[in-house]
Amino acid sequence: MEESKFIDKDKKYEKKGKSQLKGVWTRLKKDKLALIGLVILIILILMAIFANFIAPYEYDTQNLKNTFQSPSLKHLFGTDEFGRDIFSRIVYGSRISLQVGVIAVGIAVVIGGFLGAVAGYYSGKIDNVIMRIMDVLLSIPQMLLAISIVAALGNSLINLMVAVGVSSIPQYARIVRASVISIKNQEFVESARAIGSSDLRIIFKHVIPNCLAPVIVQATLGIGLAILTAAGLSFIGLGIKPPTPEWGAMLSGSRTYIRDYTYMTLFPGIAIVITIFAFNVLGDGLRDALDPKLKQ
Repeated sequence: MEESKFIDKDKKYEKKGKSQLKGVWTRLKKDKLALIGLVILIILILMAIFANFIAPYEYDTQNLKNTFQSPSLKHLFGTDEFGRDIFSRIVYGSRISLQVGVIAVGIAVVIGGFLGAVAGYYSGKIDNVIMRIMDVLLSIPQMLLAISIVAALGNSLINLMVAVGVSSIPQYARIVRASVISIKNQEFVESARAIGSSDLRIIFKHVIPNCLAPVIVQATLGIGLAILTAAGLSFIGLGIKPPTPEWGAMLSGSRTYIRDYTYMTLFPGIAIVITIFAFNVLGDGLRDALDPKLKQ
């Protein structure tokens, strides 16, 4: 009998979780701008996955006879100073930008989320030590901190992701800490303590899952910021080394020719703007969809 009760409860929670997801999707569908952002992101993801089939040329193929070709049917976005097809480089560049954004935010969410959960759950001295470290990191501008890390570690894709991720840790630590403080004394947490669950089990199984809504929203917005930060680092020469096609590096390499060959800076810039726009509007839509006040 007791086993059947537990099974019934699991089914009940499963149905409740599905209904909540359905409610979030229903509210998200009402936000047309968020749906546009979602469609753009799906297109970007597909473009990154199938770049080998979409791009008409390899991103590093040089043809010095076709340098500075204006946009045409043969070269949709024109060619650069080495005769490389700009459209192909932007398509392949979507892989780099999305990879940097997702992995960097993943690093920040995992490390910052864990530190914030520990600080909020234990409070006292542990909270003070962790949050004072986060305050020190927050006192340094994110771009400046990322520049310092890349300058110390060297230029590479991995170092770029680490730099952007580490510079974003304090934001997620503070968000998770605030959520944990409001959750840790609720009845389901007290019940877990009463049956002898360890602190780590309570944090990972009961506390953190209930803090995911604000983290998901911040992560969605953070990916756009991470892509912009990575582009900024590449623009000043501290990002990914050429000839790897990264949108910020493409902007940096073409700024010398901006007056005579504007298209060389125009298309990478548009790619960055559209990507960040998509993440921002989707993040805003998710924030409204996950807001408990909007639940019926």
